[in-house]
Amino acid sequence: LVQANEHSVQQVAEITGGDYATAVFDATGNVNSMNEALQYVAHSGQLIFVGLVKADITFHDPEFHKREMSILGSRNATREDFEQVLSTLRQKKLSMDGYITHRVEFDELPTAIDQWLLSDSHVVKAIVEL
Repeated sequence: LVQANEHSVQQVAEITGGDYATAVFDATGNVNSMNEALQYVAHSGQLIFVGLVKADITFHDPEFHKREMSILGSRNATREDFEQVLSTLRQKKLSMDGYITHRVEFDELPTAIDQWLLSDSHVVKAIVEL
């Protein structure tokens, strides 16, 4: 999500029974999205920043503390790195068939995650379709 809004935050609350997401990955590299991502994280959940942005990221400290959450950063990748990967995929130099093992519609995500966590699910990469 590029920017949290009351509707999107409410949707996540409804889907999770008011618990929000235990792990939120933001790979956008968009400062607005990264600033707002905290709103989707459950109590004691994790916010993982995958995208890199050359700006300050800010959030409301009382909200952060109320959630008793962790914020993590992934290894850096540059825009050029992502462009190279996309180019490789577009040129069909790499088949994704073996990597994307599961797909689910957004509304089915809560049930699917429970199944994906089972050791016999053999999830490599899962796609959530909006």
